[in-house]
Amino acid sequence: ARSRALATDGFIVYDIQDEPDRSDMKRPFPFRRLMDSSKYASLLAKTSNKPCCVYKCVADAQFSDWIDTAVSEHGHSAVNLLEEHQVRGPAISDAMQIVHAKKGLEFGCVCIAERHTLEAAKARGKDYPTEHLNMLRKQKAGAEWFISQAVYDAEPTIRLLKDYAGSCREQGIVPRKVILTFAPVSRQKTMNFIKWLGVRVPEETESQILNAEQPVDESVKLLCNMLKEILQQCSGIGVPLGISCESVSIYKKEIDAVHELFRRLQDILLTSRGTPWVVQWVEVMPPAGVAQKKIRALTNSDDSKNDSQSKDSELTVALLHVFFGAALVTLGTILGSSLNGSRRK
Repeated sequence: ARSRALATDGFIVYDIQDEPDRSDMKRPFPFRRLMDSSKYASLLAKTSNKPCCVYKCVADAQFSDWIDTAVSEHGHSAVNLLEEHQVRGPAISDAMQIVHAKKGLEFGCVCIAERHTLEAAKARGKDYPTEHLNMLRKQKAGAEWFISQAVYDAEPTIRLLKDYAGSCREQGIVPRKVILTFAPVSRQKTMNFIKWLGVRVPEETESQILNAEQPVDESVKLLCNMLKEILQQCSGIGVPLGISCESVSIYKKEIDAVHELFRRLQDILLTSRGTPWVVQWVEVMPPAGVAQKKIRALTNSDDSKNDSQSKDSELTVALLHVFFGAALVTLGTILGSSLNGSRRK
């Protein structure tokens, strides 16, 4: 309900998986099986009057049936695909083909900056990281956007965005929107979970947050500074950016912080574009009879009223759209254009 007070376009609903082989670390939070992401998203869309982007792990023997249900029964038009290294279900390349062929459905994929470090490249026997090439491959298969996992180190993200932009220029391809994800942390247990998810957190960053008088406030401050650094370093490279804010726990302080973080990141991102912006309140469901009266008033208006309405319309069109994503225990927020633009892939 609180998200209604934020300038958002819709919700992201994650497909929460157990992932026992994800890390050598013990899972900090016990896994709980939740409602299917498509079903939950359909309920969320109805109650919020906002669309959902639904994560789907392709490691599902019934993947094609799931896609059919998501579109025909649940009314979804945007899914985000993620890959699990398990034998069941289609390979990510096959899954992308299935979704790309589905009428009325667009898809995006995850991008993982942690894979785009020199250390990661060396561990894989490569001279240079290749996550930007994975993004190009998925874009050519039909991916319309990318969503990162949580950012706690700006450097790998900057490297990935610049390399992706450079490869797009070389091949004459227009870069897709990249949604950067941010998640506030207020305690050691949540920090451990962030790292279990594969997020790179420098030791000095972890220490600065957890040793602060108000850790959650310090994490919000640091994340805002990281976005500023990314925007400054990636200015003019041609990759459209959005933001996503999520809480990876059900801890109240962290959920509260998500809303404050969103407001601040929204301000930073929109202000960085160098043009005036405004957040406008809109009545989604006016009282009975009001909409008809407004329509009659507009159709009977004189030229001066039409001029005024035209100016209002121009302002409305100029507004940037925002995505606010949520799941039962994972809440995400995206700022950016509507999706024309998982944790793991």
